[in-house]
Amino acid sequence: MYKIIAKDGKAKRASFDTVHGTIETPVFMNVGTAGVIKGAVSTEDLQEIGTQVQLSNTYHLHVRPGDGVVKKLGGLHKFMVWDKPILTDSGGFQVFSLAGLRKIKEEGVYFHSHVDGRKIFMGPEESMQIQSNLASTIAMAFDECPSSVADRRYVEQSVARTARWLQRCKQELRRLNSLEDTLNPHQLLFGINQGAIYDDIRIAHAKEIADMDLDGYAIGGLAVGESHEEMYHILDVTVPYLPEEKPTYLMGVGTPANILEAVERGVDFFDCVYPTRNGRHGHLYTDHGKINLLNAKYELDSRPIEEGCQCPACRTYSRAYIRHLLKAKEMLGYRLCVLHNLYFYNKMMKEIRDAIEQGMYREYKQAKLAGFEHQE
Repeated sequence: MYKIIAKDGKAKRASFDTVHGTIETPVFMNVGTAGVIKGAVSTEDLQEIGTQVQLSNTYHLHVRPGDGVVKKLGGLHKFMVWDKPILTDSGGFQVFSLAGLRKIKEEGVYFHSHVDGRKIFMGPEESMQIQSNLASTIAMAFDECPSSVADRRYVEQSVARTARWLQRCKQELRRLNSLEDTLNPHQLLFGINQGAIYDDIRIAHAKEIADMDLDGYAIGGLAVGESHEEMYHILDVTVPYLPEEKPTYLMGVGTPANILEAVERGVDFFDCVYPTRNGRHGHLYTDHGKINLLNAKYELDSRPIEEGCQCPACRTYSRAYIRHLLKAKEMLGYRLCVLHNLYFYNKMMKEIRDAIEQGMYREYKQAKLAGFEHQE
């Protein structure tokens, strides 16, 4: 299912076969939280810019339109008209991000919906049931993501509960996959390593979940307030204890520089809202650093966002025109910027894969990072 094609140091170039097609790694998963990429980006657009995997969110789709609705319509792939892999986040991150709207207990988490305030309960079994209804390719285990500044005692208790929840997730998904009316009986399960910034807790939890023989392993609870150096350190100490022969996924990360550093440490799955969120604000990634298209100096700039870029925006439109669209709050401006940023990320991941195969990853990483430092 997961096959390493080449290694360069700890960096892995692999292929991951799923029921919805093969994922070439390292890979960036484009984030469509509610079943869509924000910025009026269509499925056809995503195919054109080289998207391999889409990520959607269990909690958000449960709230609206409802996972029962999605199941009746044939699952998330049919609903979104997307035939490639989809990973669904378990709802565990909302335990962290909706801190003011929830209460955590052993059985699961009690929420108030951020949309209409209604009460919601989600535990490991409910998360698996919702993800089974969505029929995603990869389901994420339900976990708690403790704050990176939480005290040690709290983190220890939280991680122990996450480990118990993982056992329940595994058991429930096995049951769901065996049911006759299950849309995707081949749904895969990734477990999540937690432990804030405590080395020993991270390592102990990594060892514990590695023994559970899951389809893949994620590192969660990073990029939530700690420094980049702390994040890289946690990767340095944790990744060696996760199975090398399984996919390793760094959740919610990150900047192009974060991805380059994490690949060197053995990570091969990534997701982040940065390219779409920044794109909607006119902040664009290029090989020469990030540019803010709203700056006045681009008002008369007839060049594309990046010379030589083959994304739909750069092939046709000028910086000046896209800047005008953003200033006028026209949807086309947001759409073109999001498409450029996602194309940039997907293209960078292909370059990373090629560099690892050629045994030139370190040189590629250094050149790429040096380019980012030359801001316009």
